Amino acid sequence: MPEFAAREVLTGWGRTAPTAADVLRPYSARQAAEALAAGSPRGTIARGLGRAYGDAAQNAGGVVIDCTGIDALGPIEAAGVVTVGGGLSLDTLARAAVAAGWFLPVTPGTRHITVGGAIAADVHGKNHHVDGSFSRHVVSLRLALADGEVSTLTPEGADAPLFWATVGGMGLTGVVVEATIRLTPAETRYMLVDTERARDLDDLMARMSEGDARYRYTVAWVDLVTRGAAMGRGVLTRGDHAPLAAVAAEARESARDYAPRALLPAAPPLPAPLISRLSARAFNELWFRKAPAARSAELQSIEAFFYPLDGVDRWNTVYGSRGFLQWQCVIPFGAERVLRQVIEAIVDAPVPATLAVLKRFGEASVAPLSFPLPGWTLAVDFPAVRGAAFTAFLDALDLQVAEAGGRLYLAKDSRMRPELLPVMYPRIEEWRAARDAADPQHRLTSDLDRRLGLARPHLRQESP
Repeated sequence: MPEFAAREVLTGWGRTAPTAADVLRPYSARQAAEALAAGSPRGTIARGLGRAYGDAAQNAGGVVIDCTGIDALGPIEAAGVVTVGGGLSLDTLARAAVAAGWFLPVTPGTRHITVGGAIAADVHGKNHHVDGSFSRHVVSLRLALADGEVSTLTPEGADAPLFWATVGGMGLTGVVVEATIRLTPAETRYMLVDTERARDLDDLMARMSEGDARYRYTVAWVDLVTRGAAMGRGVLTRGDHAPLAAVAAEARESARDYAPRALLPAAPPLPAPLISRLSARAFNELWFRKAPAARSAELQSIEAFFYPLDGVDRWNTVYGSRGFLQWQCVIPFGAERVLRQVIEAIVDAPVPATLAVLKRFGEASVAPLSFPLPGWTLAVDFPAVRGAAFTAFLDALDLQVAEAGGRLYLAKDSRMRPELLPVMYPRIEEWRAARDAADPQHRLTSDLDRRLGLARPHLRQESP
């Protein structure tokens, strides 16, 4: 049996809703399957490195399977295909991949998530408009089911419905114990990056609409605190992997030496009064002014381009004990008016936005619970503040997004109203049918599942 730890209090990355669970730590697919088969009256859920912002990897009073010990790393084949354990971190995979001339096909804004977590959340990155989400590059996966059996699933095989239910399924179909993935070529550990400032929201969106097709990776930091003519101003960063020829001759021998690390210690918590509209406005002014008005073909490291926040160890602690939440939506192309209304509302929000990022999505995934769809995705960090005004503000944003045909990202959510779930995810019943076939006794559950009624809406309840 897997190693057993005493009951632990767990939170998501936002640190907003701690709950206690019994944590099991398997070191093989067989041990994970045994843990699932043993079951628990309060159910079981998998957990990776804890970077889901909300309560997706928590299970109050039940069992949580910490999968980080299932971290096998197979050889990288000549075609860039590799088979890994579901608990392997993207950080470890990327280190091996870059050394061999490859990189992750898709990566979110942190390298500290597991492969299983990347599949369960169907993560996206700066290249979604070109390469889609993570699931597009998964050749096959092995899933430990609730009854202890382990099945091999492929995107187009007989078990394709379960494969696609697992993609974006937030761990509620089973535990991903292994995955075979196609990597993307990368000659060096560097990126060639173009940076430019946009004076306001219209300017930023026009630049992204007109120019993103020329770049594999694109992201925009956007100022959602400044009012007036400069509202929505931003810094647009776009690029691609740097070829060896772009690296200075004396540095080419080490051009694949990729060994990122946190440059700063854990962030000390800021007193609540310092996280204010005034401080956010001052930070945004500094961040905007320090960016170049226009700079082309700058050589940046992979970690600087993809993972700037990982440079600070446990940066989430800066918000203190109250934590923070990230609100991430996607609004379809053609509904830009709604995106502007949402941004205008955030600028005047009762709580200041401390960080905001805007990207463009391309083609949607086949998976019924995958978040991306063609459109604009806006991710905004807010300090977690209790109070009716902030709750009503967020609820109003959710409703605007839903009415525009958009949705919120379940991997980031910690508070949306459950009645909006079938509106935002109209294929939810298709997902439930595939999930129920794999786990008819509903042994797999989580705080997120109970809060939103993901698998069984009639049993929805507030997490303790």
